[in-house]
Amino acid sequence: MPDEIADSEFSSLFKNKQPLLDIRAHIEYERGAFPNAYNVPLLNDIERKKVGICFKKAGRTAAIALGEELISGSIRRNRIEHWVNYLEKNPTAALYCFRGGLRSERAQKWLAKEGIKVPLIQGGYKALRRHCLNVLDQVNHQGKFIIIGGKTGCAKTHVLKNLKYSLDLEGRANHRGSAFGRRITAQPNQINFENQLAIDLIEMEFSQANKIFLEDESRTIGSLSIPFHLHRSMSESPLAIIEESLQYRIENILKDYIYSNLFEYKESVPRYYQDYFSEFLLSALARIQRRLGKENYTSIRTLMILALKETDLEKSVVYHREWVELLLNGYYDPMYEYQLDKKSHRIVFRGNKVEFINWAQELDKAE
Repeated sequence: MPDEIADSEFSSLFKNKQPLLDIRAHIEYERGAFPNAYNVPLLNDIERKKVGICFKKAGRTAAIALGEELISGSIRRNRIEHWVNYLEKNPTAALYCFRGGLRSERAQKWLAKEGIKVPLIQGGYKALRRHCLNVLDQVNHQGKFIIIGGKTGCAKTHVLKNLKYSLDLEGRANHRGSAFGRRITAQPNQINFENQLAIDLIEMEFSQANKIFLEDESRTIGSLSIPFHLHRSMSESPLAIIEESLQYRIENILKDYIYSNLFEYKESVPRYYQDYFSEFLLSALARIQRRLGKENYTSIRTLMILALKETDLEKSVVYHREWVELLLNGYYDPMYEYQLDKKSHRIVFRGNKVEFINWAQELDKAE
């Protein structure tokens, strides 16, 4: 096992899902991390702050001495034991701090005394993060994107999952990309969102792809932003439009936005799931009230409340279908048609999802 893992190996590290022991302070880990990383800090948040203040006031030597003092005796023993436990379960793990410097080196030496050899990530978290940003930059310049568009409810996200070379932005953002797109679990932070997109590209071996498919998105997905250059590349790429009937789209929305969310709330908060689900739908509708106009908003809200209060499932579904249809006809479809008109010069395909999948597969063979 090498003493260090160089940046030339970073893609393999992510592709192989190599375990990572992240010894940064918890506050650093919360700002940005990787899906295969486990955080057991060398210095906790308070200790790190004290060492940082000491460094600014008295310099490096004094800061190192303070760090040694703060994590001596039983405290050091406890942290080493946590590392050992993790590494015994994950013997292929690599170790890093923020820059791959003093903290990593200290931990590596202490572990060596325990008879455990663990390689360091050269350059630490900062180098891994830079590698992820470089991957996003590389894919932007390859001109491989095909963007999947279509009216709300056309099952564009489901289509993506049938394609080998595809990037699910909404899935990674944990948001369905509309006023009604919020999920019961929180979205990742911006850095983790970007890191995961890069890792997805590495895992799919994006450099070997002829085309990479993404869903047409605005710059923001919930609280997150698609990286600027990635979104710009998307906005300049060919556009494939999936077209399905209104009834198909209504049923798909019922499944993906109504039943799916209701089930999630029921699983998470079984005692109060109906209250949480009602708040979710009504607050989502309220967010687009101004754009709907008073008459449309009132009609949709009335039907929504009837659906939520109805105890008979069949009657409830009828009301849900009615408000979904009103919302599509009165808001989402006209907005989509207006936006698509400005993109018409980019359209390279129109058809239903089955026709699209066949077209996409043939396109891949032809390249």
